[in-house]
Amino acid sequence: MENIEVYIDYIAKVTETIGVLTIFLGSLYSIGKFMFSMRSKNPVSYLELRQSVGKSILLGLEILIAADIMATVVTTPTLKSVFILGLIVLIRTFLSLSLQVELEGKFPWQKNKN
Repeated sequence: MENIEVYIDYIAKVTETIGVLTIFLGSLYSIGKFMFSMRSKNPVSYLELRQSVGKSILLGLEILIAADIMATVVTTPTLKSVFILGLIVLIRTFLSLSLQVELEGKFPWQKNKN
């Protein structure tokens, strides 16, 4: 059973790395696309840049939440570790919700304004 814990911990660390890389590379791609489009006839607007970077952050946060859950499964479940995981998930969920409202102008459960 100890061997599987080592593998799950390793997978959680790889998943965390993927989450951070998603944020970093997505932001880098968005900024690069914005910079190169400035020379074209149809440049990418600041709003499009902001939304693209925000989407990268949202996806990265979701991956980081999954990594935190995996890492917690490996540890001995104590009230403290569950509380810390809950707090981390709560903060990241609040950030994700805030970003989504900022990007789309509405809460996820609201219908489209047509």
